[in-house]
Order: sequence, then structure tokens, then C-alpha cells
Amino acid sequence: MMVATGLVAIDSTVIATAIPSIVDDLGGFSSFPWLFSVYLLASAVTVPVYAKLADTIGRKPLILWGIGVFLLGSILCGFAWDMPSLIAFRAVQGIGAGAVLPITITMIGDIYTLEERARVQGYLASVWAFAAVAGPTLGGIFAQFDLWRGIFFVNIPLCLLAGWMIWSRFREKVEKRRHRIDVAGAVLLTASMTLLILGVLQGGHGWAWDSVPSLVVFGAGAVLLAGFFVVEGRAAEPILPFWVLSRRLLLTTNLLGFCIGAALIGLTEYVPTFLTVTTGAPPILAGLALGALTIGWPAAAVVAGRVYLRFGFRPTSILGGAVLVLGISGLALSTLAPSIWLVALLCFVIGAGFGFAAIPSLVAAQASVEWNERGVVTGTQMFFRSIGQALGAAALGAIANTVIFAQGGDETVPATMQSAAAAVFTGAALVALLLLIAAIAMPRVATPREAQADPTV
Repeated sequence: MMVATGLVAIDSTVIATAIPSIVDDLGGFSSFPWLFSVYLLASAVTVPVYAKLADTIGRKPLILWGIGVFLLGSILCGFAWDMPSLIAFRAVQGIGAGAVLPITITMIGDIYTLEERARVQGYLASVWAFAAVAGPTLGGIFAQFDLWRGIFFVNIPLCLLAGWMIWSRFREKVEKRRHRIDVAGAVLLTASMTLLILGVLQGGHGWAWDSVPSLVVFGAGAVLLAGFFVVEGRAAEPILPFWVLSRRLLLTTNLLGFCIGAALIGLTEYVPTFLTVTTGAPPILAGLALGALTIGWPAAAVVAGRVYLRFGFRPTSILGGAVLVLGISGLALSTLAPSIWLVALLCFVIGAGFGFAAIPSLVAAQASVEWNERGVVTGTQMFFRSIGQALGAAALGAIANTVIFAQGGDETVPATMQSAAAAVFTGAALVALLLLIAAIAMPRVATPREAQADPTV
């Protein structure tokens, strides 16, 4: 599972430092943001489809499919001849990644007990911590020697290793019965989410929010989404069952996932730039300061397992939300006197907050359902986190741009960047406050010890 997760984790960070080399070779500078956007879009909209299929035909076929498609996309990216072809092949990678991440987390829920799950989720989180440092470094090395295609070819041995390990070592029992695949629901959901996320990603950048293209994209997306809900109400086996949003525990944990995605994207996008402009820190040092977040996350995730076993899922998630509010609020205040060491410390605290909030809420959701519903529950959480990232990137980006333009439009002026970063981090703190409210609203779920002592609890 760690090797499979590493595919997605490294790919999400390795390309950033190679962008100048890619543009020098292929051209298309104005289009390069799509290398990130199309990957995010393709991976996000396919998650609910993969999650439902994992509950019907099994986890193993789907994750092997995801690894295979990701491998194909990586090879094609390595042979791309211009920027449009590279963007198209990044979409293929995203389609594969959309299966890998949620299904690895679902498989962890299948294999390990509640007592073991937080520790193992901590191992998975440590993969992201490694990727946060190794990805940009690896991309920079390939770019330094003008070998940017190597950042995609390096995925080949990793994909083959992950596929072989899962093929040879993972066993599952799937109930053999006929299923009615909700094709109409899958098509409508994918199309509607594609348009809506596209509108969010391009709003304020590719076109104005109140422009004709924006209104057409959002309008068409809304119509298709309404059609999706009509179809789901009649489907025998809906791709996204309504009970996923009607149960209080699942609704609150999905909201937690949404807030995690929105807050996290605001920090990862603006902390390095803030430090580089205001303190003069080199990009690699600014990136390492942010990397403290990905160290605090897995460290807290391991401890969270012991905490929720003793005190419960809800109190542990509340603790995580409170730490996040304090940490991100402190980050907003730190913009008054920028310090790379203070920001690194606060990022570690914020990472700990994410670890205490994310793991218990995910494990609680998984523990509340049986095998045949666990894929949908896990996939829905990942889907809400992706939607949170897309909306958070758009909203916090709009806040930053508004402040920058109000102060002259030059984001390289330290005072301007201080004001923009303060506004963005304040917005992220408000998102963390919403996360805390969602954690408080979670219903009480019996800990494993309480359930063993009194099954009626």
C-alpha cells in the first residue's frame, strides 16, 4: 500500500520544479498550469465511480487497473511532443491516480483492525512526508540535467513493483452475484463534476467569474448534477447512494474531509511564496519549512490511534480541530514579523492537527459500515477532500489576488505579500474553525474497548 501510495504522492510534487525545463523544451508557457489542473480534475471526478466499483467487483481489480492506467499515462507523458499532448497524457495519469489513493485506504480498512489502523495510516502519511522532500528534489535533479522526461519514466519500476506486490500478496473474497452497474449515474456525475470543478479552477484565471464561458460551464454542470440526483433516486445500485450524505456520522466526516482539503491547499500554495518574498529564503528552504507539516501529520496520526481507542473518535477529532485553529491562526499572526523558523514550527503544529483530525474521522466512518459499503464511504471522503482542494484553491486564490491588486498588483513586494498571506491564512483559519464545528457535531461512537465491555453501547 505504501508503494502504491508513493506513486501518487511523488507524482503530485515531482513536476513542479521541472516546469521551467519542460516549457523550454515544449513551449506553451501560458498552458502549463493545466498540467496540475487536469491531473486534479481527472483524479477527483473518477473517485466516486472507482469507489462504487470496488464494493461490487472487489478492490484488487480496481487498484491494478489504476496502477496500469497510471503506468500508461506516465509512459505517454515521457514521450509527449508538445504541451497539449503532455496535458492530455497527464489526464490519463489522473484517471489512474483516481483509483489508487482511495482504494489503498479502503484496503487498509479491510486488512487491519481498529487498533492497528491509525498506526498503518501513519505509515501511509509518512509516504507523503517523504514525497514532499524527495519529489521536488528529484524533479530538480532531472531538470538540472535537462532530462525532465525522466520524472515520468521513473514511475515505470515503481508501478511494476506495486502491481506485482498487490497481485501476489493481496487476497480478498468477493461475493459472486450479478450487479447492475449504474452507468447513467456514473456518466452524469463525472460530466457534472468535470464542468463544475473546471469552472472553479478557471474562474478568475482563464475567464472572469461573471463571463459567458463561466456561466455556461456552471449552468451546464448544475443541470447535469440535477439529472444525476434524479437518476440516483431510481437506480438499483446507485454510484453514490444517498445514505452517504444522510447519516450524521458520514455527513460530518465528509465535511471534515472537505475542510481538510480546503485548508491544506491554502497552506501548500502560499507558505513557500510568502517565505521566499518576505524573508528572502531560497525556494528549497521555504519548501522544507512547509515540509514540517508533513512530518507533524504522520507523527500525530500514530499517536491518534492510542487517543481514539481510549477517549473516542469524536474527542480526538475535536482535539485535532482545535490544534488546527490555533496553529493556522498563529500562522496568520506570524505574517506581522515573518520568520522561517517560526513558520516551520507552526507548520509542524498544523500537521499534528491534521493528523489528529483526519485519521479518527476516516476510521470512524469506515468502522460504521460493512465491507460492501466501505469503498463508497472511503471514496466519498476522498472526493470531498478533492472538492475542498478545488474550491479552496479558487476562493483563497481570489482573496490573495484581491489584496495584491488593491496594493498595486506587485506580489514581489514584501509588504504586499505579507498582507495577501495574512488574508489567505485567516481564510484558512476560518475553514479550520468550520472543521472544528463539524468535529463537535459528530455523533458519539463507542470505542472498541467500550463495545467489548458492553455490546449495547
